[in-house]
Amino acid sequence: MNLNRSMVVVGLILMTIVSFSNLVGVSIAGLSVILGITFFFIHRRFGKRDTDGLDIKAIRTYVKQKAIWFWIALPLVMNIICFALAALFLPEFIDHIHSRTQFVISFDKLLLLVLQLAVLALGEEIAWRAFFQNQLSKYIPIIPTIILTSNIFSLGHFAVGNAVVVSYDIFFIFINSVIYGVIFYKTNNAWISTISHFIANVFSVILISFFIF
Repeated sequence: MNLNRSMVVVGLILMTIVSFSNLVGVSIAGLSVILGITFFFIHRRFGKRDTDGLDIKAIRTYVKQKAIWFWIALPLVMNIICFALAALFLPEFIDHIHSRTQFVISFDKLLLLVLQLAVLALGEEIAWRAFFQNQLSKYIPIIPTIILTSNIFSLGHFAVGNAVVVSYDIFFIFINSVIYGVIFYKTNNAWISTISHFIANVFSVILISFFIF
């Protein structure tokens, strides 16, 4: 195993361990994104840049494809379903997701909020799709790759609370993560999955603000 491949394996393992930290009461899961971005750019420096998953020039090509917009819009649809069901049957979910996100998102400053959502979406897509999923898919088939990546990604968002509410939250995070994974697989471009992730996050924040304020 060469040095670059060994570094990739170390990155995958560290991201997994850090993501699971939330489950044992150590709230450092967010560091998995920083780790993923760091390992992505290290690998990009020493690996093959033509397959690195962050080709900004290819954005125009993909956004012109009508078929990809179905996948881009799907997480937004899932969030509509998530919040609609929560409003009807699980209102505690709104408070849960607000408490989970208020430490990293400035709800009271619109411009800063939009910037934060964009940076968070891009960071997570570089870490979890352009690095983690992209590298893991070199070792196992794509379907288990996407499922495993999404499981770890979802658990990294775990926050203590009512078991039903937490499970509900994690379930929809998992579903959207699978969709982002499919988008990345279809495009090999984290910018496209970031667009989908950003749109879904903006809509979620709008709904949270509507219910909370």
